[in-house]
Amino acid sequence: MTRCATIAIVGRPNSGKSTLLNAIMQMHLSIVTAKPQTTRKRILGIDTTDDVQLIFLDTPGMLKPRYKLQRSMMGFVEESLDEADIICVVVDTKKAIERKTVLDPLWLEAVKKRKRPTVLVLNKMDAVGIRKEALPLMEEARLSGMFEKAIAISAKDNKYVDELLVMLRELAPEGPFAFDPEAASDQTDRFFVGEFIRESVFKQFTEEVPYATEVMITEFKENPEGKWYIGADVIVERDNQKAIIIGAKGAALKKIGETARATIEEYLGHAVYLELYVKVRSDWRNDKAQLNSMGY
Repeated sequence: MTRCATIAIVGRPNSGKSTLLNAIMQMHLSIVTAKPQTTRKRILGIDTTDDVQLIFLDTPGMLKPRYKLQRSMMGFVEESLDEADIICVVVDTKKAIERKTVLDPLWLEAVKKRKRPTVLVLNKMDAVGIRKEALPLMEEARLSGMFEKAIAISAKDNKYVDELLVMLRELAPEGPFAFDPEAASDQTDRFFVGEFIRESVFKQFTEEVPYATEVMITEFKENPEGKWYIGADVIVERDNQKAIIIGAKGAALKKIGETARATIEEYLGHAVYLELYVKVRSDWRNDKAQLNSMGY
């Protein structure tokens, strides 16, 4: 008999949810940067063994929305929690030690009301000097009665991720696989290419620019005899942001393209010609029609 479970990965921004998904999948599926709120949409990854299929939903970090974009992002979190058979709450261990609690009002009630089997994942143990410092958090989790299981890991160093997978497979209910066993995700190559370009923007710029940026793939042409052609619009909100993204004599935009192309080619396994255009769409983060056109 096979088992199949949908697992929502939730937590604060920058708790390591996307790093965990990539460690589980052993591939660069979800974009990762040091900045919070890098993930904007739900990223689906599928891990299949002989008799268990785990469908992971990497979600945006939970926060109090300031823009319509952020409200849409929190909508993806709510949908993922509703669909989940199991909930994985990922917590930055060092920050939890500083707060002296593992329980967080940002996700506590949302997780509680779903009444799903919930696993606490104390992440970033590589940043904690002594492993036993996490023991009070584990005890608090046990006493809360919220969690079916708890584990301390380092997704960055891929430590104890396999043990987490064993836990999740044991919790998975009996049922048929939802996806082809060979599938890694349900998203298209176009989607991931757009994400990799956006990741390059996040890594290159600071302050407001990355958060005011969206990427839309305009052309994706596969060429069996040469490089694939990919055209993309890099959307910003203001003219001064456009100038920053382009840079002096186009140097900044060129660097975005070079960095993104390397990741794209590794993901696709094929050489590409990447052409980027920067366009201004005023206040797109608060414009419902524009957000809808971007898939939010």
